[in-house]
Amino acid sequence: MPASTSPYAQEVHPFSKPNLDKSDTWGTARETWNAFLDAVVRNWGGTIGLDERAPSLAGDAQFRDWWARFVRQSASPSAGRAIWSMIADIDVRHVLPAIRVPTLIIHNTDDRNVPVEHGRYMAERIPGAKYVELPGIDHIPYAGNSDMILDEIEEFLTGVRRGPEPDRVLATVLFTDIVDATRKAVELGDRRWRDLLEAHHALVRERLVQFRGREIDTAGDGFLAAFDGPARGVRAARAIVDGVKRLGLEVRAGLHTGECEVSGSKLTGVAVHIGARIAALAKGGEILVSNTVKDLVAGSGLMFDDRGLHTLKGVPGESRLFAVK
Repeated sequence: MPASTSPYAQEVHPFSKPNLDKSDTWGTARETWNAFLDAVVRNWGGTIGLDERAPSLAGDAQFRDWWARFVRQSASPSAGRAIWSMIADIDVRHVLPAIRVPTLIIHNTDDRNVPVEHGRYMAERIPGAKYVELPGIDHIPYAGNSDMILDEIEEFLTGVRRGPEPDRVLATVLFTDIVDATRKAVELGDRRWRDLLEAHHALVRERLVQFRGREIDTAGDGFLAAFDGPARGVRAARAIVDGVKRLGLEVRAGLHTGECEVSGSKLTGVAVHIGARIAALAKGGEILVSNTVKDLVAGSGLMFDDRGLHTLKGVPGESRLFAVK
């Protein structure tokens, strides 16, 4: 058992040496319990018990303040002593074999408050109990590995473990890339191509700032950017396509609006794949958009030509695409 730093546990720790064969309170002598209760009353209103119940958060000043308020607002010192005294007189070991309902017991292997042997003891004596032992040092379920605990509870109750809901945002994604980039690089040579590519990147980034876009990724001569409005995305694409012409370059662009998964600073998901597939179908100097983008910018003054139905690789069904005039 790791050494404790809490104000009361340095004197006594009622759960430190379990002896489940004794008839007293989980193998803890009555005088030990009384000394523990005295320490509880003396330190009531502080961070009493935090170092054993949530050691992973013991160094968090904000959590320590919350814990102290929680203790003060939950009961008075005398009520706290009465509750703990009542707990000391409860022994349900003899009824464990009589439990006939589905039971889930979760215990952290290195729980500093209640030794893991207690959880194992209960699981062995409750018929059909499911016992899950998780890595961790905390006792309270809302500290440390709380997500793992919730996953176990969800699966026990529903039979399904969904895990945390991914963070998703609605965004307009823009893909651009230089047409015939390989041929151009061969014609110019490495150094001149590198200089031209740097000028291209600088221009694209200027236009993204101008239209409040966010650069998501750059791969070679292509860009992936995101916008919180489809009209700004289309206008940024037009500014990029027109702007690179003075560099002697031609780019194609594709846009789609949909829900994307947020992964750090990146965006992923089906909407991103659709945007990439649309861009790949565009001709040099052309901006293709999905039907979703076209519908969302109604009234913006933007105009489109219908490019018909297309099959996008990996996307079910057919998608109607439009070219920006």
